[in-house]
Amino acid sequence: MGLGPAIANRRGIRFAQKKQQSVGSLCTSRSGTRPWPQQSKTVIKRYTAAQLHGGMLKVWPMYRIREVDGHDEEIADTLADLHRLTFFNGASIPEFDQGHWWLAFHATMPVGFAGIAASSRAYNAGYFCRVGVLKKHCGNALQLRLMRALESRARRNGWCCIVSDTTGNLVSANNFIRAGYRLYQPQYPWAWPNTLYWRKSLR
Repeated sequence: MGLGPAIANRRGIRFAQKKQQSVGSLCTSRSGTRPWPQQSKTVIKRYTAAQLHGGMLKVWPMYRIREVDGHDEEIADTLADLHRLTFFNGASIPEFDQGHWWLAFHATMPVGFAGIAASSRAYNAGYFCRVGVLKKHCGNALQLRLMRALESRARRNGWCCIVSDTTGNLVSANNFIRAGYRLYQPQYPWAWPNTLYWRKSLR
């Protein structure tokens, strides 16, 4: 399973609008059950900086990254909707009750997601299986922030590294480079002939 294009247009966020009022109570971390706005900020980074630009006040968007419970039906539906809007038909929808999952929020609206699971192809490693961001919210370093969140979880799990793959996706490939991943050749490649395989040591 590769990391597909993280692209969707504005019509793609319609699903989130009907969930806007309830998402605060649905998105909980694995370490607690309180709604995400009141939870610890250890994995939240707020971007609320403002600056003068051309004589006008420019306010940067605020995003929150939260680990969520894929066993929750509403959370799984949200993850599936985001998957459809970012991968289209490029990849099958994964089992969200396996591994660890994160949502990126703009205010109360989910605009991106990522997931990691125990790798079946590398010893004591996590497999970075999915990441997607709606097109309107690309360019805000959300993929990199999601990657940092799942790397933190991988370390807590005691995994020695994270592996992943990309196929025909230069944006994600460059983000892997920025995040410190290195190209490698697995002993038993699992994807396409033109797939790039990535690995990052956590030790």
